[in-house]
Amino acid sequence: MNERPGTDERPEAEERPGVGERPGILCLRFRRVGGGPLDGGGYAGLLDLLGSFTPLVEAAPPDGALADVRGALRYFGRDAAGLAAVVRVRALALHGVDCAIGAAENPMLARMAARRAAPGTTFVVPVGGAAAFLADRPAAALDGVGAATVRTLCGYGLDSVGRIAAAPLGTLQRITGVRTGRELWERARGIDRTAVVPNAAARSVAAERTFPRDELGRERQRRALMSLTEELGARMRGEGQVCRSLAVSVRYADRTGYSTLTRSRTLREPTAHSAELTALAYRIHDSFALQRARVRGIALRAEGLGDAGRAAHQLTFDPVDERARRIEAVADRLRARFGPQAVMPGRLAA
Repeated sequence: MNERPGTDERPEAEERPGVGERPGILCLRFRRVGGGPLDGGGYAGLLDLLGSFTPLVEAAPPDGALADVRGALRYFGRDAAGLAAVVRVRALALHGVDCAIGAAENPMLARMAARRAAPGTTFVVPVGGAAAFLADRPAAALDGVGAATVRTLCGYGLDSVGRIAAAPLGTLQRITGVRTGRELWERARGIDRTAVVPNAAARSVAAERTFPRDELGRERQRRALMSLTEELGARMRGEGQVCRSLAVSVRYADRTGYSTLTRSRTLREPTAHSAELTALAYRIHDSFALQRARVRGIALRAEGLGDAGRAAHQLTFDPVDERARRIEAVADRLRARFGPQAVMPGRLAA
């Protein structure tokens, strides 16, 4: 048999749900009532709450999780929406946290459904309803598809999930490559072969600043970020810890009241050095491109905490960096003796 290079000629067989199947995967997005970030203990407590329903819980920090509740549906005698309602009530009562929940037959659809759910609601994609749910969604909404791939697809007129699903497998593979093309072909049809993988939440610490009124000034927002990096950096150094990544959350006013945006990035190396934390926090803040947004609060989370003694540090032989670290160590000792306000950057003291 002659096969054309660059294509995958496996049969285009779609997966069909069995009779009587129900959505059994939940994707949850947590939001503290009144705004503000979840701290590490609060997030771990929510994962423990999910663990009381099913052992198959996958942490998705800083504010999400996946849960395979197919066994729990039978045990509790409820459907996905009913079980989601129980989880929501307990999260609110025990942790003061509201949930937006997506329910579907696989993790990809559940994540996409959760993005459609408003806080306090559950968006359910019924088994067999993937095509209707996905058809009018833009290509960029397809879970796991990056911006570069979306631009390529749109260049060929494949700007919606429905159009991607209607394209022949071979066409997608010629446009994006064999592996990516098959993944696109499957995802556009609601097929996801991944499973919920139980894991533990990465350890984290968080802090936040709330402005007395909606803040438009970029410099005031950056000062708040600097105070947060100074606070978390000092806390981690005092406990002999470093972090691997930072997550910045910005709460801002919009037409519906207040919304929260969260983005995270990984540091070049695990650190608790305030200058490096501040530089990354500024880059994340700039990436929001909020311009004249009315910001009410900013939160910072240091994620992936680990033992500072085991963390590798790349020597730079930069005298400025070494001097800054020595000054930081002296400042930490002064704060420990005279209080957290004893030493602070001049920009915060102004």
